[in-house]
Amino acid sequence: MHSKPTRRETTHERIVEVAARTLRRNGYGGVGVADVMKQAGLTHGGFYAHFESRDALLAEAIERAGRDSAAVMNRRIDTSRARGQSPLRALVEGYLSETHLRGVEGGCVVAALSSEMPRQSPALLAPSTDRVRSLIEMVQRALPEGGTSEQAMVIAGTLVGTLQLARTLGANAQGKAMLAAARSALLSQYDPA
Repeated sequence: MHSKPTRRETTHERIVEVAARTLRRNGYGGVGVADVMKQAGLTHGGFYAHFESRDALLAEAIERAGRDSAAVMNRRIDTSRARGQSPLRALVEGYLSETHLRGVEGGCVVAALSSEMPRQSPALLAPSTDRVRSLIEMVQRALPEGGTSEQAMVIAGTLVGTLQLARTLGANAQGKAMLAAARSALLSQYDPA
């Protein structure tokens, strides 16, 4: 039985939620404490009652963003399984979807930030690396029996890279064509149905 969250816990979660959205939209450098607090409906002065530092907030935001996007993908996979469809097909089609192409704020934190991840402080690199590993593990679980960790790494890299390039091209015919080509290539190779 869960007790009702305290006001402090609810406020803390609201700050982390805003920071996670802002982080995916603007990158590490685009998350300002004052802006996050304002968007959360709070004053800048209350920040240090919840976090030791900006890096502490960003570390939690990375974790939150990863958990949120993983939950969406896991629901998609579960729905696919219930319909007798392949979990890998659900993951590939969901990740390389037009919705994900347009939805950077609610999408995969790895795709949103991977080019910036290696340049972060150790406090931010650790949770960022965890998100990459979690994505690879999700792909591994979605692979048909006998799928290897090497295959999961290749698929995860293809998913992230394709989404990043498609977003650069835009939510237009070119970006959508890139998603479609990668979906087709991945599914024909790893999940021929």
